[in-house]
Amino acid sequence: MKIFAIGMNYAKHNEEMGRGFERTAEPVIFTKADSALLKDGKPFFLPEEMGRIDHETELVVRICRLGKSIPVRFAHRYYDAVTVGIDFTARDVQARLKKAGHPWEIAKGFDGSAVIGQWKPIDRYRDIQAIHFHLDINGQTVQQGCSSDMLFKVDEIVSYISQYFTLKTGDLLYTGTPVGVGPVKIDDHLEGYIEDEKVLEFNVK
Repeated sequence: MKIFAIGMNYAKHNEEMGRGFERTAEPVIFTKADSALLKDGKPFFLPEEMGRIDHETELVVRICRLGKSIPVRFAHRYYDAVTVGIDFTARDVQARLKKAGHPWEIAKGFDGSAVIGQWKPIDRYRDIQAIHFHLDINGQTVQQGCSSDMLFKVDEIVSYISQYFTLKTGDLLYTGTPVGVGPVKIDDHLEGYIEDEKVLEFNVK
């Protein structure tokens, strides 16, 4: 099982991170280790030695069949479910590594950094590019987005990744975060929603 993630896929998030609104020439792809996966409502244990840990709420798509070099027009055949996930980011570590010109996988792929909610069949939704989602922390909405605002659409991303990696059943695709990322702290209670349906709930320890 591979975990793929997309950076810089919402213009307003790019602005809050000090980048421009423009779509990059190609999707920004990074991966997380399989040990990063955190599911079934298990708590996230805050790695305090890593400094600030930010939540990045994302729609996550589940790959359902083997595929390589997939044309965009056929990409919709290769995923069957969607949920809300959290791409936890060690922001201080990421900044330090970027400044040094080093890869920053440690800041993104550490254990527990890929939280996943309950899967919902994709055919429940009219359009993969018209899904609203949001994250509440301690009962307050802190992030909300709609997949219509993605700079690279899901089918484009699936096609692009498949040029370089063979997609396999069970692979996961984190599709990017909207504006509103921020730090979490011990005892925070996180709840993720697709439309008005709660699909994710866990605590920070």
